[in-house]
Amino acid sequence: MRFDPALAAQDAFRESQQELGPDWETAVELERTFSSSAGTEAREAYERLLAIAHHYPNAGSFQAFCIYITWQQATEETIARHFETGLALCEAYLASHKAGDLPHTERITELRASFRTGLGLQEEDEMLIDYQSDTPKGGD
Repeated sequence: MRFDPALAAQDAFRESQQELGPDWETAVELERTFSSSAGTEAREAYERLLAIAHHYPNAGSFQAFCIYITWQQATEETIARHFETGLALCEAYLASHKAGDLPHTERITELRASFRTGLGLQEEDEMLIDYQSDTPKGGD
């Protein structure tokens, strides 16, 4: 990875203040809990941050923040659910933001590939490409 997701998360979180309106203070407390604790307490704060993100689908910086912290979750607890959540968040972000629209787009694209790899989807794509190139076409 060509960037540090933890530092990118901090930047994105700071940028998101104007996006969250009345939920900003709650997000600050949840982020503080997420960053300073572990286990159940951090997981609950993470889930509540994702719930806030669900209410603000156009909050690009906050969405990026949630993607970065999902990567942190995936690296600390390597379960499919984190990779699936991360991939879904990345795809929603990339679908709603033009390339280069926000400074996070390139990083999110890179994380999307990492989430796909974590789910084993990259290998399937490569196998499909190999299969398609080996499959005779009409007239071959």
